[in-house]
Amino acid sequence: MLDPRGEVVRASFINDAAQIADFAALCREHGVELVVMEATGGYERLAFLLLWEAGIPCALANARSVRRFAEAMGVLEKTDRIDAGMIRRFAEVKQMRPDPPPSLAQQSLTALVRRLGQVTSDLVVQKQRRQITTDAKALASLDELIAFLKRQSRSLEGEIAGLIDEDPLWSHLGETFRSVKGVANRSIARLMADLPEIGTYSNRAIAKLVGLAPIARESGALEGKRHIRAGRAPVRSILFLVADIARRYDPGLKQFHQRLLDAKKPKMVIRIALARKLLVKLNAKARDARIAFANAT
Repeated sequence: MLDPRGEVVRASFINDAAQIADFAALCREHGVELVVMEATGGYERLAFLLLWEAGIPCALANARSVRRFAEAMGVLEKTDRIDAGMIRRFAEVKQMRPDPPPSLAQQSLTALVRRLGQVTSDLVVQKQRRQITTDAKALASLDELIAFLKRQSRSLEGEIAGLIDEDPLWSHLGETFRSVKGVANRSIARLMADLPEIGTYSNRAIAKLVGLAPIARESGALEGKRHIRAGRAPVRSILFLVADIARRYDPGLKQFHQRLLDAKKPKMVIRIALARKLLVKLNAKARDARIAFANAT
């Protein structure tokens, strides 16, 4: 930790509420203006939220970017102390700013949508197991578990729908998204939970955020193939599925899909391009809906 006087303060804390409170106190004592932590698949969430509650601004850094930054700086070793120093240097070079915490409603929606995804995956696994099971007792056990998972799924879907209906903006956005045939409740919930920025970013920026913008690979006369990478995989996955349905009903998407087929583009290129086209369409609709909602209120 580097305080405003340039002093390096070294300390170690366990990732639980009590020690995060101690860390917050240390930050206040040394006048720390920003805490930067790596996004580590959810393990950072408790510290991020509790520090914001304690009035300590926080920002999240991409772990892969930090590691590449360290390697570019010639630091190949990896220890907790080295990582902490590299995160600090990375944040300084990138001039990182605080990432405001999600609202309680957003946190709840995200948690419920992720849980629904887990239950759905478990349900698929149990159904597959049932197909290859012949023993009567084993089948009865599987049927009981499948019935339980189906009840859980319906319950979660109801809670998610209730959350969206209770929020005027979310409800308005949901109705807007449903105007695109093929976009149903689960797709809307995924967009609300994992892409709350939709309608606030430019079309180019939202495509890059999701990971549907091919990255340039050019140097001099070399023009390498452009590939997508990084981004938000859960959103990308749902867009791949929905785009394939929506293009059957939406004239614009249907024509775009046919042009790509006529040009004999590879299947994956078509899949990515169609998902990006749908995302841009939804982003534009969300932007108009947000403006209309703001004017109405």
